[in-house]
Amino acid sequence: MSNLLITGGAGFIGSHFVDLCVATNSSKITKIIVLDSLNYSGRLQNLQGHISSSAIRFVRGDIIDKHLLEKLVEEERIDSIINFAAESHVDRSIQSGIPFVQSNILGVAVLLEAFKTYCSGVFLQISTDEVYGSINSGSWDEEEPLKPNSPYAASKASADLLVLAYQKTFGIDARITRCSNNYGPRQFPEKLIPLFVTNIILGKKVPLYGDGQNVREWIHVLDHCRAILSVYKDGKCGEVYNVGSGVEVSNLELTRMILENMNIAEDQIEYVEDRKGHDLRYSLDSTKFSREFASNEFQSLEDGLRRTIDWYVENQSWWREVSNKGNL
Repeated sequence: MSNLLITGGAGFIGSHFVDLCVATNSSKITKIIVLDSLNYSGRLQNLQGHISSSAIRFVRGDIIDKHLLEKLVEEERIDSIINFAAESHVDRSIQSGIPFVQSNILGVAVLLEAFKTYCSGVFLQISTDEVYGSINSGSWDEEEPLKPNSPYAASKASADLLVLAYQKTFGIDARITRCSNNYGPRQFPEKLIPLFVTNIILGKKVPLYGDGQNVREWIHVLDHCRAILSVYKDGKCGEVYNVGSGVEVSNLELTRMILENMNIAEDQIEYVEDRKGHDLRYSLDSTKFSREFASNEFQSLEDGLRRTIDWYVENQSWWREVSNKGNL
């Protein structure tokens, strides 16, 4: 039984995880506190049903605010922390890496300091496959050296190392999940799938980097959240868990799938200058996770993508508002 602090819980993955925790009424969670700064990609509406029903307590604030965090953890008697809070868009990190260092490294350090002082439960860091860099063939397991190539990936890799160092130094129960590319409802329309879908709805071209041959592994956000809950409940102290679907497609293939679903011709694709330091391929070896947890089968990319497109078509007021908020 624990009082759980979910940071970044009003964002894309975090809010879906809150949904899951409330829906499953986990016996290991007594109370849920959500801390979120509500920057451009976080939205209180993502939690509105839970707040109005008192299923959670929401606090607006930043994880780098040491005094706020310590007060919150102490007053709410927080046992465990799951950290979703992060600057997460590679393109923005190329424009300026400073916000990524502040949130993804300094913020995690502040969380860890508060955790080791006040908490006795689990610290779960939500990370990314991008910490491994790029791989031409095969797949990364959890023992692969970290070789990040973007400021975003470097900040996440740094956070992972901090978490593992605190676990070794202070003996806290810290765990890490590293996931492949997520997609699904409520994702901010700067990432590939929601950007392309919303552009098509608006009658715009879809900007595809380079020749579109970069390969990504895709997992639906709900499948990812179920995996996170499994690691939180039954994972092992000091362990890293890769969470991937095994479904890999090139960006061009994925773009064609979106166009086909929306009955749009390929001439809507606009090939643009490739992103700086664009990793060729990501691929996770998730054998460890599959071996240790009785996980549900992941939904197919075809079905998940179709339902995701339908959500953006049916919820235009949501993404039009957040797009304006994020200056897209």
